[in-house]
Amino acid sequence: MVDMRMTKPHYQRLNLIALFLGIAVMLSVATPAYSRSKEVAMNRLASESSPYLQKHATNPVDWYPWGEEAFERARKEDKPVFLSIGYSTCHWCNVMEDESFSDPEVAALMNDAFISIKVDREERPDIDSVYMSASILLTGSGGWPLTILMTPDKKPFFAATYIPKHTRFGRAGLMEFIPKVKEVWQTQREEVLRSSETIVSAMTNAGKTSAQGGKGTEPGLPELEATYRELEGRYDKKHGGFGQAPKFPTPHSLMFLLRYHKRAGEDDAMKMVEATLDHMRAGGMYDQLGFGFHRYSTDEMWRVPHFEKMLYDQAMLSMAYTEGYHATGNESYAATAREIFTYVLRDMTSPEGGFYSAEDADSEGVEGKFYVWKESEIREVLSKDEAELALKFFNIKSGGNFVDPLEGAAVGENILYMDGSRQPASSMSKLEKIRTKLLAYREKRVHPFKDDKVLADWNGLMIAALAKGARVFGDAQYADAARKSADFVLGEMRLKDGGLAHRWRGGSAGIRAGAEDYAYLIWGLVELYEATFDLRYLEEAVQLSKVFQDEFWDEAHGGFFLTPDSGEKLITRPKEVYDGAVPSYNSIAMLAFLKLSRLTGNSALEERAREIATAFSGELKRAYSAHTMLMSALDFGLGPSHEVVIVGRAGARDTEAMISAARKKFAPNKVVLFVDADNPSRVRQVARFTEWMGMKDNKATAYVCTEFICKSPTND
Repeated sequence: MVDMRMTKPHYQRLNLIALFLGIAVMLSVATPAYSRSKEVAMNRLASESSPYLQKHATNPVDWYPWGEEAFERARKEDKPVFLSIGYSTCHWCNVMEDESFSDPEVAALMNDAFISIKVDREERPDIDSVYMSASILLTGSGGWPLTILMTPDKKPFFAATYIPKHTRFGRAGLMEFIPKVKEVWQTQREEVLRSSETIVSAMTNAGKTSAQGGKGTEPGLPELEATYRELEGRYDKKHGGFGQAPKFPTPHSLMFLLRYHKRAGEDDAMKMVEATLDHMRAGGMYDQLGFGFHRYSTDEMWRVPHFEKMLYDQAMLSMAYTEGYHATGNESYAATAREIFTYVLRDMTSPEGGFYSAEDADSEGVEGKFYVWKESEIREVLSKDEAELALKFFNIKSGGNFVDPLEGAAVGENILYMDGSRQPASSMSKLEKIRTKLLAYREKRVHPFKDDKVLADWNGLMIAALAKGARVFGDAQYADAARKSADFVLGEMRLKDGGLAHRWRGGSAGIRAGAEDYAYLIWGLVELYEATFDLRYLEEAVQLSKVFQDEFWDEAHGGFFLTPDSGEKLITRPKEVYDGAVPSYNSIAMLAFLKLSRLTGNSALEERAREIATAFSGELKRAYSAHTMLMSALDFGLGPSHEVVIVGRAGARDTEAMISAARKKFAPNKVVLFVDADNPSRVRQVARFTEWMGMKDNKATAYVCTEFICKSPTND
């Protein structure tokens, strides 16, 4: 998969070795997936926990996991390092593995010329971030599989994405590329080393300009409007969403627009949200039978998806649909959010309570094979009347509606997407019966590979999503699922030194947590507290926020680094604020700290949130709409915001009525704290400002403050 969100480089034409060799960087070259039998011998990846690395354990390539052993051997044998970064559900990663890394000819050349290292980007986002920034500087873009050549001291000198086995259309393949690299390494070493130093210097300088510390200015209302105007300019008025094909879901942008509509009353902001939510749900990017969203649409109409399913997409999109329902009352948005939750709880939840990472795009070596249909299959499964309704409703054509040259789909196959017509209420029960029959038939097919590792950061996002759903829909099962995940992460994903782990799989936790783990989990715990009023989660959020600041905060320039002070020292230390497939950890930290500050009365957390906004104010100006999650946090900080403290007896009817009233309206810049009148001491240790708050007239009582001005307590 190529990530088209990557920005253009600050430094042009640094890929000097590519120029020497006349090699073009390959971003997305279609090729069939070749099937080869795996070698029996196992390489060093066999003992790794990552499903992605284990996929490569039978390759004839002499792979190393990331570690000093590989670099020491590279220095000893005087060889460059071939670094390959990908993830288990990446289609083109799988193609490159099947076509080249499983091939003895390619492996022989790689083993002779390089020391080869495989990295799972989902396990090591820090390594991925460092070398993805190198790719952007060298080529202007990046994606996965990411291919980096570097010196034994980890300095990159070449970057590409997918590379075929043989040269095609003037672009070098591995069989031709590797011997040339070996020759350049032996005969032009000084030029290679100078190139690598230049690249590292450029990466370091680019990192220094990402945060301005005390030199920045505090953003305000003009920045919110500028963000809206940028989104308005990029909006696809015909199909919804932003930009052209390939079209990625951007739920954090929709969540910003909901807040901007509430603030400014811009009707077009709401229209953009509604049209995008409607088109995505009706399109082929949504799994109409089994629910949940595929990764992105290869076309501008949301019809032909890239079929992998990622946990983070389910989390962020379910939040967007939940908030869309809360703001509009549109029941179809509530139904979509619930369907996403159904998919996650059914197919992506471990017995221990953690959420799995992803499902592959491919099954039986073909992308989308599990999901596409032939008309004859529809007629075989359904009755005549059902088939006619299904053919119309799901846009099934005898010639196929799935003809996508980039992905190589065959004519005669169909992706199920709604035709957009309004169906009478009498048809809805029939359509549900049709869906159930087709799903049962599909379940008999060979399923895509499931990446069953549990990641703390993505679980944090799903906890936040389920907690929002529990509050808005009043559904306890969502709160229970969020609790189980939170308890699992907090209990099982701890390292021996007490630190938080990033990954759990097969009964063991590993890899020290990064900034995304802390930021997303803190946010999830805050949202979960407001859904359950279980004080444990608020206490854990407070404690994690202290560790997060101690280990990740940049005292010199502001903002959070991606890696902790105690973590591995890479050639640069990333610090990011732009939103990609998931929101920036700095933006999520800003929002979580604002909410946590209002819940606990700790103004230092609000000041830290302000410092995040100030640190990146210069970066925002480059593209406001690339930072919509930070803008949502800014919207909270600018206010008006509301703090509601409800004092009452747990479970009492008047208390539940008060809580329900507080949750009824869409008011995203609001926090709700609960004080159990029968046991107030514990909450008062976390939120000391509640010490003077009690029940009025022995009834559940609300204390409401808006913009630092508190109203009289009320029983209403």
